[in-house]
Amino acid sequence: MVSSRWLLALAGVGLLAQTTPQAWVAKSNQNAQLLIDLGAKYGPEGASSQGMPGFDEKISQPTAENSAKSKADLEAAGKELRARMAKETDPLVKQDLEILIADVERDLRSQEASEKTFLPYMNVAGLIFSGEKTLLDEQTAAGRRPAAVVRLRRYTGLEAGYTPITKLAMERYRTQAKNPALLGPAKLQVEKNLENTSTLVTGLGILLEKYKLQGYSEAYAKLREQLAEYDEFVRKEVMPRARTDFRLPPAIYQTALDNYGVDYTSAELAKLAHAGFIDIQKQMAEVAVRVAKARKLPSSDYRSVIRALKKEQFAADDILPKYEATLKAIEEIVRKNKLLTLPTRPARIVIASAAETAQQPAPHMQPPPLMNNKGERGSFVLPLATKGANGVEMKYDDFTFAAAAWTLTAHEARPGHELQFASMVERGVSLARAMFAFNSTNVEGWGLYAEWFMLPYMPDEGKLISLQLRMLRAARAFLDPELQAGKITPEQAMRVLEEDVVCSKAFATEEVERFTFRMPGQAVSYYDGYSRLLELRLEVEKAMGAKFEAGKFHDFILSQGLLPPGLLRKAVLAEFVK
Repeated sequence: MVSSRWLLALAGVGLLAQTTPQAWVAKSNQNAQLLIDLGAKYGPEGASSQGMPGFDEKISQPTAENSAKSKADLEAAGKELRARMAKETDPLVKQDLEILIADVERDLRSQEASEKTFLPYMNVAGLIFSGEKTLLDEQTAAGRRPAAVVRLRRYTGLEAGYTPITKLAMERYRTQAKNPALLGPAKLQVEKNLENTSTLVTGLGILLEKYKLQGYSEAYAKLREQLAEYDEFVRKEVMPRARTDFRLPPAIYQTALDNYGVDYTSAELAKLAHAGFIDIQKQMAEVAVRVAKARKLPSSDYRSVIRALKKEQFAADDILPKYEATLKAIEEIVRKNKLLTLPTRPARIVIASAAETAQQPAPHMQPPPLMNNKGERGSFVLPLATKGANGVEMKYDDFTFAAAAWTLTAHEARPGHELQFASMVERGVSLARAMFAFNSTNVEGWGLYAEWFMLPYMPDEGKLISLQLRMLRAARAFLDPELQAGKITPEQAMRVLEEDVVCSKAFATEEVERFTFRMPGQAVSYYDGYSRLLELRLEVEKAMGAKFEAGKFHDFILSQGLLPPGLLRKAVLAEFVK
């Protein structure tokens, strides 16, 4: 999984710093700069996370006035881009303009749909932690870190000219709460946010102290006070309007699917995924027999074999060394079999802190700051625990054993997500293709496809867990829409995940939270993008016959940036096949 679209929203800015762009790329980037500047204006935290100078001390201002200005500016940018399209003659620049215009239209539709449907509830603790964590990172230059104190003072209103962000959030909610037609947030989401506040505040304090920043105490104390007040406001005023039914209105759910790049209908994808789920179970059964025989296990049922493998958990101090050793083995396989071209920079794997886990409880890849990149790398972030009902900590047993390290490393590190972004840093692509064509389907589709083409080279234990996690992605593709349609309950989804997919309770809980309130619609994108890539590969193999080379095919796909399936297919057939 790749973390947060806005963390990638400036991804293209620095990609060309290390290469000389072609003339059409330079021209395309001038068009993209319109949207880059808008993103930085209204989301400076995202701009500084990508190394844009001059934004480290700036903060978002979540007011209705800024929201209206943002919308007006976006409409003006769309008008200007369409005018440029009418005059453009270069076909590649025109294709990138289509990408930019589609992105503007998608953002405007989403903003309008949200404003007409929902009350403007904000997870303030999460927003502040994300803004501060950008600057309080091991790979952030030491000279930039003091800006975190300035930013914190502005979040809390201690700097002249700034209103506490908690106050802005409360005022905006109260203004809109007068409209009885607007829906509140899902109750499950509100409860989880309240539960996470103390973890995020404590995690921020640990980071401020870790880097020995001066003068943060007053602002940090004020933040604790303000967030306590905000949480009380949430309990008294937001919770009574919270939806006990987590389901999104159908039109809003469809908007979410569109934004994530899902190009099957929910019904089509659910049908495909149910069939895939059964087929993967059959494949797992065959591999499980071999593993059970080799290990002399009493049962060859894949569920029993997976549970037996999970008992061999890494010791805490061995987790990173074991994953790093697996990464090295995968890279050797990739080179030996010419599966693709590896970047020159090494990959990075880290264990998530408690606060980072509260923000994102699933394994994920944190992209590097791609503007003015000084050698910073993307990070495969591995959480070890999460919280269930009433804040009870639950430990994962799904990621910290040898068989699991193979497929997780292939997906999150190499040849999956980390490689996608490292390759863009080193090769260079247009801003439109690196940033504004981005959606979850094309990125997560590549991650799952990377697991697929690495599977033949894994040991049988690794193959079994790789198939297990592929089955999980198939389950996501029908559980998410069926939960949103009311065809199944969260309890039934938990049973599928725990009993058939053999997830830990912690992992199953995280998954159901993802489907119901964290990011409904996103989870289906894995199987969608993976299926489209497999379709494309089969089409290309058929067209090229003996001339097809997997390594060159993969390198071409990576060279295209983050194109969604439809645009990628056009590029592959027009340029690679011919």
